[in-house]
Amino acid sequence: MAIKPDKKFDNLYKVILRLKDLNEARDFFRDLCTVSELSDLCDRWEIVQMIEKGVPYRAIAEEIGTSTATVSRVAFWLANGTGGYRTMLDRLGLNSDKHQPSSISFGKGLRLNN
Repeated sequence: MAIKPDKKFDNLYKVILRLKDLNEARDFFRDLCTVSELSDLCDRWEIVQMIEKGVPYRAIAEEIGTSTATVSRVAFWLANGTGGYRTMLDRLGLNSDKHQPSSISFGKGLRLNN
């Protein structure tokens, strides 16, 4: 369910890739987003990390101050998205082995067991 390549989106992504350090990132994102939008983005990333650690959804919702529906949506994209969350968890060494499926389904009943 990726956003298909689009100049509008790619322009933003390219700008983000050009940020040199944490201070530039803080400044850029603060100018780009409202405080509420930034807070929501931070909450989502924190939810991803807590899901990866195996924290129960209700406990995550209580700690973050969000609904279990929001936690469930983030969990859905962690499991079924384009792999962006997983890439960053792996790159930052925040991954767990629990995300490895015991089998991989190829549809029409085809399954590869690990």
